[in-house]
Amino acid sequence: MSTSPAEDDLSEDQRRGLELIRETGGIHQSDFWKELDVSSRKGSRIVESLVEEDLIDREDTVYNGHNTYYLSPKARDLDFSLLMAGDMLSPFIGDEEINAQSDAFTQWIMNLAYEE
Repeated sequence: MSTSPAEDDLSEDQRRGLELIRETGGIHQSDFWKELDVSSRKGSRIVESLVEEDLIDREDTVYNGHNTYYLSPKARDLDFSLLMAGDMLSPFIGDEEINAQSDAFTQWIMNLAYEE
């Protein structure tokens, strides 16, 4: 997976924190530092640096009756054109089983072939 220039300069703790936030899809800051097994102070510093690098979003919230932050990963630039054939989205998005003999797949491949 490619990383942004901001990610290249992260410390090991910052990398672990970013990975945790991305893997969970979002986590409360009060749980974040516990999961990383660091002090709340160090956890706050990690979060602050990730926010400053624009790698995560931090939103005020109340969790278990306490004020905290909800940490979520920033959307990364993704190239969805690889899933497209003309104006048709790949028929396999969300499917667990892929049938290469299906009409939807054949039509998608034909659109992809005619696109070039």
